[in-house]
Amino acid sequence: MAAAGPRRSLRGAVCRQLLLTLVIFSLAAEACKEVILNVPSKLEADKIIGRVNLEECLSSADHIQSSDPDFRVLNDGSVYTARAVVLSDEKRSFTILLSDRRKRTQKEVTVLLEHQKTVFKVLKKRHTRETVLRRAKRRWAPIPCSMQENSLGPFPLFLQQVESDAAQNYTVFYSITGRGVDQEPLNLFYIERDTGNLFCTQRVDREEYDVFDLIAYASTADGYLADQPLPLPIRVEDENDNHPVFTEAIYNFEVSESSRLGTTVGVVSATDRDEPDTMHTRLKYSILEQTPRSPGLFSVHPSTGVITIVSHYLDREVVDKYSLIMKAQDMDGQFFGLIGTSTCIITVTDSNDNAPTFRQKSYEAFVEENVFNVEILRISVEDKDLINTANWRANFTILKGNENEHFKISTDKGTNEGVLCVVKPLNYEENRQVNLEIGVSNEVPFMRDIPRMTALNRALVTVHVRDVDEGPECSPAAQFVRIKENLAVGSKINGYKAYDPDSRSSNGLRYKKLHDPKGWITIDEISGSIITSKTLDREVETPKNELYNITVLAIDQDNRSCTGTLAVDIEDVNDNPPDILQDYVVICKPKMEYTDISAIDPDEAVHGAPFYFSLPNTSPEVNRLWTLTKVNDTAARLSYRKNAGFQEYIIPITVKDRAGQSATKMLRVNLCDCPHPSQCHETSRSAGVILGKWAILAILLGIALLFSVLLTLVCGVFGVTKGKRFPEDLAQQNLIISNTEAPGDDRVCSANGFMTQTVNNSSQGFCGTVGSGMKNGGQETIEMMKGGNQTLESCQGAGHHHTLDSCRGGHTEVDNCRYTYSEWHSFTQPRLGEKLHRCNQNEDQMPSQDYVLAYNYEGRGSPAGSVGCCSEKQEEDGLDFLNNLEPKFITLAEACTKR
Repeated sequence: MAAAGPRRSLRGAVCRQLLLTLVIFSLAAEACKEVILNVPSKLEADKIIGRVNLEECLSSADHIQSSDPDFRVLNDGSVYTARAVVLSDEKRSFTILLSDRRKRTQKEVTVLLEHQKTVFKVLKKRHTRETVLRRAKRRWAPIPCSMQENSLGPFPLFLQQVESDAAQNYTVFYSITGRGVDQEPLNLFYIERDTGNLFCTQRVDREEYDVFDLIAYASTADGYLADQPLPLPIRVEDENDNHPVFTEAIYNFEVSESSRLGTTVGVVSATDRDEPDTMHTRLKYSILEQTPRSPGLFSVHPSTGVITIVSHYLDREVVDKYSLIMKAQDMDGQFFGLIGTSTCIITVTDSNDNAPTFRQKSYEAFVEENVFNVEILRISVEDKDLINTANWRANFTILKGNENEHFKISTDKGTNEGVLCVVKPLNYEENRQVNLEIGVSNEVPFMRDIPRMTALNRALVTVHVRDVDEGPECSPAAQFVRIKENLAVGSKINGYKAYDPDSRSSNGLRYKKLHDPKGWITIDEISGSIITSKTLDREVETPKNELYNITVLAIDQDNRSCTGTLAVDIEDVNDNPPDILQDYVVICKPKMEYTDISAIDPDEAVHGAPFYFSLPNTSPEVNRLWTLTKVNDTAARLSYRKNAGFQEYIIPITVKDRAGQSATKMLRVNLCDCPHPSQCHETSRSAGVILGKWAILAILLGIALLFSVLLTLVCGVFGVTKGKRFPEDLAQQNLIISNTEAPGDDRVCSANGFMTQTVNNSSQGFCGTVGSGMKNGGQETIEMMKGGNQTLESCQGAGHHHTLDSCRGGHTEVDNCRYTYSEWHSFTQPRLGEKLHRCNQNEDQMPSQDYVLAYNYEGRGSPAGSVGCCSEKQEEDGLDFLNNLEPKFITLAEACTKR
């Protein structure tokens, strides 16, 4: 009893859940009327078992679903078996779910399947009987059927009989659906339920319904479909009951009057509602009537409706508009065909088929001399073409008599008249009468092929010139005179000449200067001659090759005047020397070996190039360090020699033109140690700052070298007192300080004197004995020898080849004053090494790698090249450049590392 309680509770919960589900389902899907279908107990697959009217339940359903997978439902409500089904019970049901997903509505239709054994027994007996009688099977297939539109009946009109093959086994009943039955037009067709006879109830218009697609059904008394639905199309046969109709009630076309034969005017078209591609819609076009009535000008193609011109030409000036009545007839134009009409309006447009003509053949006009921009005559013409069009507007032309361009003719757009004007003054004394030939045409070309007489388009105009008492005449307006520049002030030259047109002379005329750009001349009032008041300078006038124009006013006794121009051609004189364009140049040594200078001459070419450049002999130092060579006619090349130092030079350069006019210019040349001329000042400033440190080191090194030399001299003097001599075989083992690697004499004949020699033109000197001043390729060698007791200061000087002979007085044989090389080396090497070691240390007595090493020119052809790239400015920026040094530093690097 205890266990029964939980079971009842569980059962109650399940029931409540099912009840709740049923309530929710009933709220979500509303049930429709139940449908009962009588079916056999055994159903074959893919067989229709009946139809359900789904529209009564939910006409807007867009989704249909069956709850039983054994049955499927089509959109029209037909129920088919999905597989073979055997009904074990007398009743079986399933549900059809209808959904409208747009409105979110659902409805259900319950289908109940019933079968009765008695019914099947009767059917079985009937089947047995029919089998014994061996009835022939009838075909259940579409039967061609048609009916005539607009049929007169009698109605209902029998169409055909429908029979099913299933009638051999069952008692079947026939029904139909489709347009004309349960769709518009409703009740147009019906079928007898027992016989299958199909009838039509009223007349049909084919243009509204050309075919009716019916579906016939054969079912048993219990609603079982004994056979597949039969498509039953009923075609409506056409009758010629529609007239052709033109696409437009009135057609409007335009055609030019100059159109040729065969020109298309336009196209007309008509339609017929009868059945296409039949005689009922085969149309033929024709022209019923033309207004105004005249010989036929137009024709229409019978099949296409294209209207063309069949006359030679139209004349707008006679008739400008035509009206045609167009006809379209079906049945290919046969007399019993139906007819449709339309109106066609054809407008004839204007063409230039009428040339303008003068109203008279000749005209006369009068004009006073010396007047211009005045109207002297108006000429009218006639033209039959359309007014205010290009075919009507006239274009006038002066064909003859206007060679001097005194006249101009134009068209008055309002009146279409030709207006003749004088645009350039006439002279009565030259020509008292002018005969003009005037021609006229239209703005567009003449269209007709018929030639016209050209005399109708031409007219003669006689212009009479009247005499007038006139003032002076400045002719020609511009007169020329040639004057040399630099002409003396007060010189008189022929000036401008005007004349009186009546007397053809210049007597009685006065002249005045109206405009003189520079005020260089004055004008004689009576003769018109010009007098120079200032010196004429051709180079002042800009541009120089143009004329110097002076405006002159000529006045007669009646104060009538005319204006003329006196064009003065100033002849050039060689009064300007050439001028060098450059004032200051920068040469980067040794990257640049020269610089080019150029000159110009403001005079004409005959007094200009070629120029001759030269260095004057006034400065020997400049001539020793600089050379000048010709580049072209206007340029020269200034080059420096190898021994030229870094500084700014003032170089005088003389340039002379081809006529001998010359000038000398002091050219500032900055010979600079720089990679580019634009960086010259930056490099100089940077080097000046860095040289402060190196100067100190260089002084220390110089002091060390001087002390070593003094010690050598002291040892030399001591050796002389001992009478010690160098062996002859050691003559070549002396220490030589040389400024070149070129071969030279290794022995210098000298007494105990020393020479002060500059290194690369620097101001620091070294003392040594000098025999003869030996040179090799411009490089001087100095051999260090032992000396006397003279001090270093007594032998220093600023010049070259200075010896100490003047200090000591007297000479000593060289062979008596030499030491052995070993003695020299043992004495000087430790001391020089100590001095260099001190130079290699910084302020904290630590080894330093940026000490100064003295170096000199190593001779021509050195593979190391120039060391000009070693700039102290780079050391300011950092020492990274030492990692990428070029081969030019190889020799210097080796000298610095070998100690």
